[in-house]
Amino acid sequence: MSAGHGMPGVHAEHGVPGADADAAVPDADRPVRVLLADDQHLVRTGFRVILEVEDDIEVVGEAADGGRAVSMTRALRPDVVLMDVEMPGVDGLEATRRITAEQDEPGGPAVLILTTFDRDDYLFAALRAGASGFLLKNGTPEALVEAIRVLARGDGLLAPELTRRVIATFARPGESAGPVGARTSPEAALRDLTPREREVLVLVAGGASNAEIAAELHLGEATVKTHVSRVLAKLGLRDRVQAVVFAYEHGVVRPGG
Repeated sequence: MSAGHGMPGVHAEHGVPGADADAAVPDADRPVRVLLADDQHLVRTGFRVILEVEDDIEVVGEAADGGRAVSMTRALRPDVVLMDVEMPGVDGLEATRRITAEQDEPGGPAVLILTTFDRDDYLFAALRAGASGFLLKNGTPEALVEAIRVLARGDGLLAPELTRRVIATFARPGESAGPVGARTSPEAALRDLTPREREVLVLVAGGASNAEIAAELHLGEATVKTHVSRVLAKLGLRDRVQAVVFAYEHGVVRPGG
């Protein structure tokens, strides 16, 4: 359960959806606030050691179970919750559901699921629960730090091999990652998108960064960020990971299309 072995595909240059090369924290005047939730004390200590050497990251608390993670999230309002899956009492998936259910609008704490288990059921349960990222624990410290920065600035994160599995699910008739987004009907929410916003959604679903979308559509990156924010708001989505799921779930894009 160490965080010290190669975690593939989480660096921006490796094509993480939403991870632009100029990864920056949302507020340069304060560090990214992180809550650690894991039932193993040694694992939490290892994560704390990794994160606290970074000037732009602050560990604000530790929780040994999901119930405590939920209550500490309410009290401390971290930017990112680093969440284990298998914990006693309330597990990490249920804790994620409770944390994200309390967010009435984008901008609340982002949940990064970290697990030793490379299982599709955990991946899709995490997406249904509202997690903004999903990584395996067999990764490098650098990868973990970058993942936290990506989530802190409002992007979602899946390693490329996990994104491929999300897309493959929609290629199998009758399968779904579960309901995501759009408190009103998805069809009505999609009709509310402008043609440009729909173009942006398609490119986000393909894993394009803001810089890549800007190049494709001949727009400035600031304009792209505005379009992405409006798409997420109109569709009732928290981040780009949910946008990928929503786009495939509702036929905006199709595997291989």
